[in-house]
Amino acid sequence: MHGPASSGWLLVALCAATGAYCLLRMRSSVEEQRRAAGGEALMGFGMAAMAVPAAVFTPPSWAWPLYTAVFGGAALRALWAARTSTHHLHHLVGAGAMVYMAVVMAASPGHHGGAGVPVVTGALLLYFAGYVLLSGVRLIPVTAGGGTAGWGDRPELARACRLSMGIAMVAMLLTL
Repeated sequence: MHGPASSGWLLVALCAATGAYCLLRMRSSVEEQRRAAGGEALMGFGMAAMAVPAAVFTPPSWAWPLYTAVFGGAALRALWAARTSTHHLHHLVGAGAMVYMAVVMAASPGHHGGAGVPVVTGALLLYFAGYVLLSGVRLIPVTAGGGTAGWGDRPELARACRLSMGIAMVAMLLTL
């Protein structure tokens, strides 16, 4: 992504750590939680790869179409899963945002900012800013409790994971 290298590396670290935690969440005994965690891990690692500062590493020309294909597939999967749970609509928007950013980056590899379609970027920014605020409010009443829940079954950590990915998405869209 475009922008200062220090903030890019912070985004890489945040997204990679979130993706790694989502991999741990895939060990849950609840199938729906495992599926959601898998999609969120893909999103976290994909965002980490996209956030590597352009001054440090310029992806090869085939990387952006690959991102588009991978996240386009994730969007189709989320669309299919949305038939049974509206939570997957958020995954659809997230995967669509990743496709959008990959297409913009492919079309303007040397530009710094202002490369996206302002209306689309603005709508995505509004959505993710609202999502971050709502996720933050939902995180407040959750307590860890004294149970023996495993890493995959900790709702407060899953919500914190989603909150951090939402914040990272806002940051990435701002630098687009």
